[in-house]
Amino acid sequence: MSTPLASIFGSGFLVVVPVLASAVGPYALPAMIVVALVAFLIGGIVRHNILCAEPVLARGARPYTLFAERVSDLALVVAYVVSVCLYVHILSAFVLAGFELDTEFNKSLLTTIIIGVITLIGLLGGLKPLERLERGALYITLVILALLLVMFAIYDINQYAASKQFTLPEMPDRNLWEITTIVAGTLIIVQGFETTRYLGAHFDAPTRIRAARWAQYFSLAIYILFVALAQPIVPVLSGDYGDNSLITLAAAASMILPLPLIIAAGLSQFSAAVADTVAAAENIRETSGQRFTTRWGYLVVGVTAMILSWSGSTFEIIALASRAFAFYYLLQCIVAFSVCRNIRERSLFVLIGVILSFVLIFAVPAV
Repeated sequence: MSTPLASIFGSGFLVVVPVLASAVGPYALPAMIVVALVAFLIGGIVRHNILCAEPVLARGARPYTLFAERVSDLALVVAYVVSVCLYVHILSAFVLAGFELDTEFNKSLLTTIIIGVITLIGLLGGLKPLERLERGALYITLVILALLLVMFAIYDINQYAASKQFTLPEMPDRNLWEITTIVAGTLIIVQGFETTRYLGAHFDAPTRIRAARWAQYFSLAIYILFVALAQPIVPVLSGDYGDNSLITLAAAASMILPLPLIIAAGLSQFSAAVADTVAAAENIRETSGQRFTTRWGYLVVGVTAMILSWSGSTFEIIALASRAFAFYYLLQCIVAFSVCRNIRERSLFVLIGVILSFVLIFAVPAV
């Protein structure tokens, strides 16, 4: 479970509250529940393909299934490149906030420098030693997240004891279409459950399916609880929602929280960026038929991610990453549809495909 959880908690818990508050204000909890349900349905596609598509792909029995899988591998490379940029952009936002240097230029510059360092290490000696950070970073992230949950709960209890009510953020001036397209752009927040799909060399299918399912049960429950407990604190932001707003919320709950939160953000985002850089480079090597070495893959991923770091704000990159992963999941829907076993499955896959198509076409950033 640690592999999917590291990705699911990679950046989501750092930005989910300001993104949803910007989109739907006091209705962030219902919106989070909807996002969680959609994510679980998409996770079902991945679990279905572990069970049903992998044997077909191994036999090479259906050319159109194999073609859809190969195209989805390419789409996953693109999604990983965008996510590398996103992870490091969030890292930069949290680190720079600690020095009061949080400007768009500084975030893009620091993002470029960090990705450049990761790329250089990959070119010179490989990133395998840095991959060991992943599990440690996950444990630190979970500890800090647990501390946040406790302190947010204490803040909420004290607020209710003082006024016999909770203060919720105001509803932003948005129409239904704006709300829907912004919430659609939050898919990346709960992305990561697909990683078990590519651990077949280490674990059998039943183990990977259980790991994916329970990783989603655990992470989505934590996300829903986290958003619920954060709502009474969100008004301290006064409608000014940024990519590092969680630091302000943490400080409002307890002055001891911002520093460990910044440390956890730095470690989790760096390790997630390294993991996705390795995954993207390996995918480039495999899909190119070994014509690209892994080191050349590092270079392609690094240069592309550095260019993307200057393309917009963190919220814009979140929406872009959501669209990139929506395209990958949509292709996995096509793979699943090609090997499905009954009309009920076909209907479900079509429904999920429609949702993903909406995200791919219409998702926009929170602003």
